[in-house]
Amino acid sequence: MPSVYQLKPAFQRLLTPLMRGLRSMGMTPNQLTLLAILLSAFMGFSIWLHTRHFAWILVVPIGYFIRMALNALDGMMATTYEMQSKTGQVLNELGDVLSDACIILPMALIPGNNLWLTSVIALLAMLNEFAGVLAGNISGTRRYDGPMGKSDRALMIGFFCLIYFFFPSISGWIVYLFCAMGILLIWSTINRLQKGIK
Repeated sequence: MPSVYQLKPAFQRLLTPLMRGLRSMGMTPNQLTLLAILLSAFMGFSIWLHTRHFAWILVVPIGYFIRMALNALDGMMATTYEMQSKTGQVLNELGDVLSDACIILPMALIPGNNLWLTSVIALLAMLNEFAGVLAGNISGTRRYDGPMGKSDRALMIGFFCLIYFFFPSISGWIVYLFCAMGILLIWSTINRLQKGIK
């Protein structure tokens, strides 16, 4: 299935000099993972702040780009410098779930949205990541198949928040966006499990 994740190799090549610089400063993959989790929590807090100072919503698209870079860098650093660890695997998987929850749930505060739909999307995102891990246990390879993986969710939510900043009147469209995301998340989850079983 088409997915933004397929652009990861090219993205990693662009980040290689930065990875080397961070490693020379003593950074570790686990520190980068924890930084991504903290950034996601701040992004969620910014969504709450935007109800008081609207410009805070811009933190979301900018933050998503940085988070995706951090998510790529931790894996690259672990592989390049042979720093893989069981702790890192746990942090990576739990971090993705926590980060999604930190960002998606506060989206209920956007006018036109509701907590019920937002909670369903957060749950489906969690199940999507779980399906990738489960499929990996079955087949031996962690699945990142689309069409609504982590990178795709980041692109959709980040792009919506960017457009929302310039055109606040589109806030009501978030319901349709989340419904589309929900359908694609179910599709993506089934796709990952089927690939794992095969």
